[in-house]
Amino acid sequence: MAEMMGNVSVLTFFTLSGINYTMQHRIILFALTLLYYAIVWIVNVVLILTIIVDRKLHEAMYIFLCNLCINGLYGTAGFYPKFLNDLLSPFHFVSYAGCLLQSFVIHSSSGSELSILAVMAFDRYVAICRPLEYHSVMTTRRISLLVAFSWLLPFYCMFINTLAIVQLKLCGSHIPKLYCSNALIDKLACSKSIANTAIVYFNIGIYILHLLFLLWTYTYLIKTCLTSKHGRKKFMNTCVPHLVSLISYCFAVLFDLMYTRYGSNMLSQSLKNFLAIEFLILPPVINPLVYGLKLTRIRDRILGFIQGQKESV
Repeated sequence: MAEMMGNVSVLTFFTLSGINYTMQHRIILFALTLLYYAIVWIVNVVLILTIIVDRKLHEAMYIFLCNLCINGLYGTAGFYPKFLNDLLSPFHFVSYAGCLLQSFVIHSSSGSELSILAVMAFDRYVAICRPLEYHSVMTTRRISLLVAFSWLLPFYCMFINTLAIVQLKLCGSHIPKLYCSNALIDKLACSKSIANTAIVYFNIGIYILHLLFLLWTYTYLIKTCLTSKHGRKKFMNTCVPHLVSLISYCFAVLFDLMYTRYGSNMLSQSLKNFLAIEFLILPPVINPLVYGLKLTRIRDRILGFIQGQKESV
């Protein structure tokens, strides 16, 4: 939608498509989505509070995990409230500023998740491959810098991308997705922007470096663990949850990229919707559940709290 200011057309709203279900199906989907979003909050908040409250868990691995869960809540907050509102509304509009904000939150969260996973991989590399140097390498100052890096880099990447998008003159207002995406806003541009294209490839390059670092780290981790029984045990206890989170993230983002770049009219709308939001469905629940069940100290702390509550009743 656009308003006329003098002789200039100014875009004020975008329309989102994808919710083409009947009202009866929308109400069922609303109830299921609301329940799932509540589960996302419960499992993540339980893990965050467990780590904050228990001083024995104030170590690098658990601090990074806490940030991973916080990021899960941040990213899903950019999608679920708006989606729930759209399910009950006959019109699916979003303001220009609101669209840019939603895209920023969702995609900066996605970038931050990869950055946090890379930082967690580095922590496991030092713990398993250089155990004698661990406490001298993973100092409080370095942990703080790594946490800041995992948040500020994705924010910076999305900020410059959003600034480039703001400069574009748009010739359309229809976004064929359940939520806003800078890549789809860019497709609405009247002409291609060299600056925006350069920024997109710059951002892609940064996250390719993340993936190469993760590949390098796990190559060394696996080599080290194969030569030591203790190393294998440590790998199974602390690296397997990380690998599950990483694989879940990679598949989820791959699905989103496939939808954004190569969405096909041959696919059903429901399948395209799932491909678009899979990274907002599985990782936010898988991460806290896998770590909560696999990491002994967190599992014991949560079970101890539950048993204590039962005994006091």
